[in-house]
Amino acid sequence: MGRVFVAGSINMDVVATADRHPRVGETVAGRQVLYFPGGKGANQAVAASRLGARTTLIGRLGKDSFGAELRAFLGDQGIDLGYVQETAEAHTGTAIITVAEADNTIVVIPGTNALVSADDVSVVPLLKGDVAVSQFEIPLPTIAAFFRRARSAQATTLLNPAPAQTFGRELLDLVDILVLNETELGFLAGVELSEGDEAARMMDVARRLRAREDQTICVTLGKRGVLALAGLEEIVVSGRVVKAVDTTGAGDCFVGALAAQLADGIELHAALAFANAAASISVQRMGAGPSMPTAAEVTAVL
Repeated sequence: MGRVFVAGSINMDVVATADRHPRVGETVAGRQVLYFPGGKGANQAVAASRLGARTTLIGRLGKDSFGAELRAFLGDQGIDLGYVQETAEAHTGTAIITVAEADNTIVVIPGTNALVSADDVSVVPLLKGDVAVSQFEIPLPTIAAFFRRARSAQATTLLNPAPAQTFGRELLDLVDILVLNETELGFLAGVELSEGDEAARMMDVARRLRAREDQTICVTLGKRGVLALAGLEEIVVSGRVVKAVDTTGAGDCFVGALAAQLADGIELHAALAFANAAASISVQRMGAGPSMPTAAEVTAVL
């Protein structure tokens, strides 16, 4: 069984709940303010660890109260934190999230996440069979260095290009599996995509985006399921009908679950179905990191 290594962000999520989102210039009364461990990297690591994968997180925390709380939480999840450094150069990453009607808006202040460097990932003991995961809340040169290290070790690289931003072909060439939602797919491909678009069009856009034929692109569609392009194969995973209360960590749950399944040697179609089920459980709970399900919970709904 392989391991999961996540190089990524660690944040404290400050969540304000309200009946609806304010319009520009408007103030609305909220219901409550909550504090949850978050950050896309941390969320993905928590998801993988809770699902049984041996998981290592690479990142940085500030020497502040949020940093101490996050280290304690992540350690309790069974994650190896030997490559999470503490620094006084910046505050711990923070996300300000508003949740209304199960949808969310997010403002992220990177803090120490912006300091995660190529040196931080250069010593990670990756091996063949491991899965190296990253996302766009740490510097892109760091991700490229991490993936070069992974490919030299014959580990699988999995990139979640979120929050969406443009990036060069050099990084895309290092990616084995690209996991993104339809908005991110449209942004990176330079086309407009919407919920009304058929699977065939999204597959065509994915085909134009990928760097090589053996690169896999997975497009998450929320309640509508998942599409994937793997070589010449097109995979469709049907959506799951649930009552969502907070979608903040759904994408991260999917990524972590997929990485855990692939590290365990599960074939892609089954891994995608498992990850989709895991994400459907996470949206029924508040918070990002704390919403991640266990393997038993996912198996129970499959």
